[in-house]
Amino acid sequence: MSRVGKKPIVIPPGVQVKIEGDLVTVAGPGGEAQQMLCGGISAKMEDGRVIVSSSSDSKETRSAHGLYRSLIANMVEGVLKEYEKRLEIVGVGYRARVDGDAIVLQLGFSHPVELHVPEGIKVEVDKNTKIKVAGSDKKLVGEFAARIRGFLPPEPYKGKGIRYENEYVRRKAGKTIA
Repeated sequence: MSRVGKKPIVIPPGVQVKIEGDLVTVAGPGGEAQQMLCGGISAKMEDGRVIVSSSSDSKETRSAHGLYRSLIANMVEGVLKEYEKRLEIVGVGYRARVDGDAIVLQLGFSHPVELHVPEGIKVEVDKNTKIKVAGSDKKLVGEFAARIRGFLPPEPYKGKGIRYENEYVRRKAGKTIA
């Protein structure tokens, strides 16, 4: 049995959890999130807490037990306060801007890169080089920030590119003249 999966999830005030069969719905001031549970995993409400349990002791259900408990806990935390990832663009002439429901990145390519912002994600750009991705779904925020970073990851010689805030980029020495 999973150590993480055994812990109950305490529901703070202002958050409502509804469990209908295999569907867990969490609603709060930051929005609403849903998660389907896989076979062998069930959830129930008890005294203002959500308890996740597994029906069998197979390897798959043991591994999914802790996972689904963490996913539900992340949903509860996400609807209470938003998750956020901060990115910074390093390099001369590189910049970003928000244009309606898309973010437009100028990264030195022959054309600007336009990326549609998914539902439930908020993107803010400060000083053309600081990007803040926020939302109530931890997975969606992380995936969207990784997609933005994937267009131009930081390179090790000059350090140019898109990086997470406070990310350390290990620098390499360039060519030397003999």
